[in-house]
Amino acid sequence: MPTYDYECLKCNERFEAFQKMSDAPLKSCPKCKTTGKVKRLIGAGAGVIFKGSGFYQTDYKKSAKPEVKKSEPKPECSGCSESACPKATK
Repeated sequence: MPTYDYECLKCNERFEAFQKMSDAPLKSCPKCKTTGKVKRLIGAGAGVIFKGSGFYQTDYKKSAKPEVKKSEPKPECSGCSESACPKATK
């Protein structure tokens, strides 16, 4: 059963009511007892809350990013020309 938020238009009191979805909206304010001056507010709903044990470490996203290996600089050839060297990049 959902919890609905209400606001009294006379005294501006905000309150909650635990009702079935099929129940009619409330018509009276519990603070000032005014009838017919209460409106149901639109709520965003509740988020999911995880409490207690029973969750695994693998259920959560890893916080550390994998390390990227840096490429080592290529050694330069000392005995050949740049155009004839098999290690030279073009």
